[in-house]
Amino acid sequence: MLNICLTLKSPPLPITTFTSINSSSWRRRRKRKEPSTQLHVSAVSYQDFIHFALNETKTHTTLLVPSPLQDKYNALIANDGKTELQMLSYQAPKIRLLRSMNIQSELMQVFDFAVFPNPEFDLPIFCANFFTTANKNIIVLDLNPLHDVISQRDYKDKYYKNLMPLGLKYAKLLPWGGKLTSESIKFFSPIVIWAKFTSSQDKNDALYSAFMEYYKAWLVLMDQSIEEKDVSQIKRNCEAQHRYLTWRAEKDPGHGVLKKLIGETLAKDLLRNFLFSGIDELGSKKFLDYFPEYCCEDGAINEKRSIVGKSFESRPWNSSGEFVGNNSEANI
Repeated sequence: MLNICLTLKSPPLPITTFTSINSSSWRRRRKRKEPSTQLHVSAVSYQDFIHFALNETKTHTTLLVPSPLQDKYNALIANDGKTELQMLSYQAPKIRLLRSMNIQSELMQVFDFAVFPNPEFDLPIFCANFFTTANKNIIVLDLNPLHDVISQRDYKDKYYKNLMPLGLKYAKLLPWGGKLTSESIKFFSPIVIWAKFTSSQDKNDALYSAFMEYYKAWLVLMDQSIEEKDVSQIKRNCEAQHRYLTWRAEKDPGHGVLKKLIGETLAKDLLRNFLFSGIDELGSKKFLDYFPEYCCEDGAINEKRSIVGKSFESRPWNSSGEFVGNNSEANI
């Protein structure tokens, strides 16, 4: 059983504080190591999630190696001198980037874990974003589709048809968390877990179980995937992943938390060059090229998360994975 009271473990790499930034690297100042602190956050230990994911990945590929990003992005202390940010990154033949970020303080814990496939494969993007305080959990767990599952039935059936029983199982244990914008829904699959709940042993166990089963399912899809040889399809995969990264780097809801912890400059660097690394390598289009509806009169990007102004208060897919959003849309 997972412990409700979370105790910090020593980070795998030395902790440093990043005080300024230039175009190529973060300048570092050594932070005095302090004794482990017991958190007053009711939650599972997200270190367990990371350890499971890495160990499970190694059973599917023997070529998992640290990413070049690991040298620069590993661990740091926030501006408050207490909150820890721990980062890991790896790569493998079919994995362009596997990365995690775990933020731990006395008041909250954040777990951001994702696996991005190499563009020779049209695999979904594994996504786990968990925000936890003493009384609240906000959870997103999904195999984010690389291509549109609303209009492209062949892609949806290829990756999600056989996973619907898994999605339905955890949709009951971790019910829909309320309004989700119509812009965001395009990046989610029919098996997405979007939930808000008060911490309890049952919910924490369900979350850990869901993470394990979803990740195992993604790894099976990876094992079964065949490398694409068609240059035009590889280019299409590149653009689809680049569009996803561009959206997340600009509109990710975690931006506000990072800005508060480490300042705007470092937060933007972390989002663009670590959490959603690949923006500069996979394509050259800008945010407004993909999402022109966000353009303000002065050419700036509208800071609102939703322009359409609609949301989904209940799950917009039925038990067969068919999108029925029009039956559950509600004006914000």
